[in-house]
Amino acid sequence: MRQLLIVLLLACSATAAADDAAQIKDAAFPAQWRDGSVVLPRQGQVVLTYLWADIYAAALYTAPGVTPQQAFDQQRDLRLELFYLRDLKHSDITKASATILERQHPPTVLTPLKPELKKLQDSFGDIKRGDRFALNFSPQRGLNLERNGSVIFTSQNPALAKTYLGIWLAPDGLPENLRKTLMKLAP
Repeated sequence: MRQLLIVLLLACSATAAADDAAQIKDAAFPAQWRDGSVVLPRQGQVVLTYLWADIYAAALYTAPGVTPQQAFDQQRDLRLELFYLRDLKHSDITKASATILERQHPPTVLTPLKPELKKLQDSFGDIKRGDRFALNFSPQRGLNLERNGSVIFTSQNPALAKTYLGIWLAPDGLPENLRKTLMKLAP
């Protein structure tokens, strides 16, 4: 019986890995992202699954020679791209991100950011399968949120950028194994 359970678990993990690879392939993340003269190579990519449902595929881009951790910690150029694998209601997105942000930060950090966080969250709207969102940060331009290639939100507030990107890139956001894969950190 124990051997059967082990075989079933291994089969499920092999199927999950194959499904993740197919979802990453469907997302078609380019090997590098270019914005004018800025070229950012792709670092890590991962599929977020919640309760057996694939939610989105994500890819992280940073400047050559800059690790994802350095880009996040030092607020250097980076791009986080999300390719949604299912429809999601705006209220679900807002609720999930608020839960993570409250887990990661005390009210003293979140309260001053509340008006801009609300504007950022409101810009998402409902998500349809196949939508592509990207959070682009540059120290010169600040934070931009794109939906299907069009900028829908902009902020020059570096604290907002660091806090919101932290949902994916800081501890206590994504499940730790997914965050480490996305940021190319050793497990």
